[in-house]
Amino acid sequence: MKKWFHIFILSVMACLGSACSEQTFSNDAEGNFDALWTILDEHYTFFEYKNVDWDAVGKQYRAKITKGINSDELFNLCSDMLKELKDGHTNLINASDVSRYWIWEKYPINYDERLIDEHYLNFEYKRTSGIKYQILSSNIGYMYYGDFSNGIGEGNLDAILAYLASSDGLIIDVRSNGGGFLTNVEKLVGRFINEKMTVGSISHKTGPAHDAFSKPYNYEFSPAKSRQHYNKPIVVLCNRGSFSATNNFVSIMKQLPNVTIIGDTTGGGCGLPFTSELPNGWSVRFSAAVIRDAEGNITEFGVAPDIKVDMTEADRLSGHDTILDTAISHLLHKK
Repeated sequence: MKKWFHIFILSVMACLGSACSEQTFSNDAEGNFDALWTILDEHYTFFEYKNVDWDAVGKQYRAKITKGINSDELFNLCSDMLKELKDGHTNLINASDVSRYWIWEKYPINYDERLIDEHYLNFEYKRTSGIKYQILSSNIGYMYYGDFSNGIGEGNLDAILAYLASSDGLIIDVRSNGGGFLTNVEKLVGRFINEKMTVGSISHKTGPAHDAFSKPYNYEFSPAKSRQHYNKPIVVLCNRGSFSATNNFVSIMKQLPNVTIIGDTTGGGCGLPFTSELPNGWSVRFSAAVIRDAEGNITEFGVAPDIKVDMTEADRLSGHDTILDTAISHLLHKK
């Protein structure tokens, strides 16, 4: 999958580069605004899915450009326009700021690292490859992976899963994991599957029309060969901060028969991000290809859990993680 994925990325970048070079824009407020609007108009992937009238949005915000508008005002204006896409992968970037749309700011956090460290792990846990892990007093394994940008060593995974092998079930906590590299998703999932499986598909824009897409290309994950696996019941914990690559991980793990997803709907983000540049040197990052799950669903707005649970403030104050407690109880009933 890695080799095919690399070729896929290069082909999309070539398509974007050739298309963007066909037009030139002046380096003034109107020109930079028009360049930004056009880049998104021709290459953004979710206009139809999100029912966004980009022409109307462009007219609305371009009319707000006033004579003598300064750089900061233009940046804020363009940032507000991008927020209409409701896309955490779409950001405007200059030397002093990055625009953002963080959906999880509107929802319960549903995660408290200190609470778990103190009341469940007793500050005695192991940590490697960005993964915190321990066997809880209930003999349920627990591992927290907070960032898919942290590389995972195969030997480290062997050590982690060998240590957790005696547990009666495993909790993989990816709450508030904002994403990272899809290659790390593949590496981790490979420890929980025993045969090659289609985990989703990818398609990209083939032209400037909002509905011009390549056919979806299926991609597969294979089990890790000659490595430590874990095949007992598993619970994956997620919240609205589980975004991008983490959203992809949850959608794939949800397909496995021995896995249950508990917590809140993920933060979404199933577009592969690419970057282009405006005449003034600002960069725009945006979703230029779409990943679907194995059933062909777009998970841009998140993956729903099998069991919906929120952390209550009363439980938190008394040292209980409501979501983690639910996961432990669920796995103990699987024994």
